[in-house]
Amino acid sequence: MPAVIGCLVPHPPIIIPEVGGENLIKVTSTTQAMLDIAKEVAQTKPEMLVFISPHSVGFANSIAIKANPSLSGSFANFGASDVKFSVKNDLEFIDTFLKAANDYQLSVTKVGSGFVNLMGADELDHGIMVPLYYLQKWVDVPIVSLAISHGGFDEHYTLGIAIQQAANATGKRVALIASGDLSHRLTPGAPAGYDPRAADFDAKVEEIFDTGYFDELGKLDPLLIEAAGECGLRSIYTLAGTFNNHDAYAKILSYEAPFGVGYMVAPVYPGAVSSAKDLYTTEVEDLPPKEPEPNIPVKLARYSLEKFYELGHPVDPPLDTPPDLLNKRAGAFVCIKVDGNLRGCVGTIQPTQATLAEEIMANAIQAATADPRFKPVTIDEVRALTYSVDILDEPEKIPSKNMLDPKVYGVMVKRGYNMGLLLPNIEGVNTADEQIAIAKQKAGIGLNEEAELYRFRVTRYE
Repeated sequence: MPAVIGCLVPHPPIIIPEVGGENLIKVTSTTQAMLDIAKEVAQTKPEMLVFISPHSVGFANSIAIKANPSLSGSFANFGASDVKFSVKNDLEFIDTFLKAANDYQLSVTKVGSGFVNLMGADELDHGIMVPLYYLQKWVDVPIVSLAISHGGFDEHYTLGIAIQQAANATGKRVALIASGDLSHRLTPGAPAGYDPRAADFDAKVEEIFDTGYFDELGKLDPLLIEAAGECGLRSIYTLAGTFNNHDAYAKILSYEAPFGVGYMVAPVYPGAVSSAKDLYTTEVEDLPPKEPEPNIPVKLARYSLEKFYELGHPVDPPLDTPPDLLNKRAGAFVCIKVDGNLRGCVGTIQPTQATLAEEIMANAIQAATADPRFKPVTIDEVRALTYSVDILDEPEKIPSKNMLDPKVYGVMVKRGYNMGLLLPNIEGVNTADEQIAIAKQKAGIGLNEEAELYRFRVTRYE
């Protein structure tokens, strides 16, 4: 059978009374709806809860599933250390689910002690703990914790189908909890900035849930999705996939956006089998195409910075990092922008880390937090950042500026302990003299002072 119930739930910690405090009055519609949906879940008598969260530790190209016998967490990072969770993991279901995922050629990776031991792999993230806070008032059953990947929406729809198949194979009554907020750009001052089209995205998602026509997800304009700055659409696709080949009946219990982020609470129930709703065979190919994959160094920089702001500390390179970034050392520059405007740029001329991957990851954090020209990037800006990564070849000393070409080579100037560098192909820098002058200025070397010259090539990734 499909899931006995599916739930779209938001996950702002502010809806937890011990966290929200006096701000709780601003989200009363959401908190009441969370109490109501927990009761509805309990009425379906689930034997387990499957969570899909955009904030669980995971991978760019594989679904992460927590695989240790028990999982725990707390709201200590949100000022409520007394609110704690300890839950049993349904390992039997996980084994069956992994077989189903393999049947659909879906990449799933176990994380946790004894598996792929990512930082936080045994911990519950707030995307799970917020709805669990309400659910545990009425439901006490094992859970399974899944993390979204950076893959396409069709991949997450297939993830839902694999959950459905595992439920069929085990005979368990599964409740699917799709954790996700809608647009993050609904008002000026919203966490990811403001976009007037964001409200259209939320309205379209509301319409889809009102009708239960999840096949309409595939008709969402990719530009509208991008404008929304959402974090819940992959969770919604997973929810929809659990009802593949069935009619689905949904209702919206609440929607509000008091802080510029859309919070929607909606249960979904399965209906009769319907071949017209078999999107895996008829319409999956028409779902929104995957976003173009950024180059690996850019993905690595983004991963490093997002994990730093999520966890509060640097992390190791992900296990799927290509060997050429792990077996090589080099200098690298990471530049970050918001809306095309530089927000930070920090790099190293010579390698300072054990691997090139770590060099890129460390410099991404430095670009966001330690570029003296800018205030540190805030957590609300992180989702809006774009990245470029320049990997430097070994500098070679040159006897004359005549061996420079500012479009091809970067330049490094050195006089005593003073050293300055300028990357190649900088807009507005058209001659070797201009290039050297800027590098000298950065180094504190007088324009007419002699300096050693070095040139280097870079490989740029954007």
